[in-house]
Amino acid sequence: MGFGEVFRIERMRVDPALTQALRSRWDTEANAFAFPWGHMIPSLEDVSRITGLRVHGRAVSGYTYPCYHDLAERLLDLPVERRRELASEPGPQADLDLRHFLVLFLGRLLFATRGDAVHCRFLPLLADLGEVGGYAWGAAFLAHQFDGLGASERQTSTSGFYPFLQVWAYLHLPALRRGDLTRPGLVPIARRWDSRRDTRHLADQLECLREAIDNYPYLDVVWQPYLGEGDEGQPWLVQARPYFGRSVWLHALNLMLPLNLFLTQRSLGLRQS
Repeated sequence: MGFGEVFRIERMRVDPALTQALRSRWDTEANAFAFPWGHMIPSLEDVSRITGLRVHGRAVSGYTYPCYHDLAERLLDLPVERRRELASEPGPQADLDLRHFLVLFLGRLLFATRGDAVHCRFLPLLADLGEVGGYAWGAAFLAHQFDGLGASERQTSTSGFYPFLQVWAYLHLPALRRGDLTRPGLVPIARRWDSRRDTRHLADQLECLREAIDNYPYLDVVWQPYLGEGDEGQPWLVQARPYFGRSVWLHALNLMLPLNLFLTQRSLGLRQS
């Protein structure tokens, strides 16, 4: 279904100071980080290489509903606010179990929102399980990340799969020294990294990180971290490659945001098409 590589990523320590420091640099109008040296934007290639998610295929577009009770009854056979034991049997029951798992995976991990509730907004796309793997979940994930970064700075965490943003910073801003490369060579790239432990108070960490970004050496910014990376053992990259480097619209149901990669080209002084 296109999620297998994400399941291989080991648990990573959350780094709220890094997340907050990056969020304070997020330009909501441009959907980009505005650093002293220019704009930087997490891209579809970042998503594909870091998480292994599929960034090509059908857009994850559709509607959200004010109430999902009827859908939950019909597609999950699981009345809302009622718990039951899930059986593991072939046939229709196996489909129900798979939908239960996917609702939890999408709602609590990949497209997590703040709070403990598991949202059912992706449930309509799970009606035909044979079609689930054909969606560009990685592109939808990136839209969700952008939307979360644009939330209030007073929030101490970002929505979505937090290892992505942390590893993105490890690769592009290595001089911040927030990650440890403990398992080199593994794919997707998130499997290689651990969050570096920092025992200082969160406020102290955040102050130091913001100062470090303000004074970050321009020559230590890594604009192309994948130059030495091959595609071996990563079939999802081959089909996704035509989408790398393109400015496109990202869809996540009724959320649609632009991926403005031309801003990065402008920061690098490259010719813009």
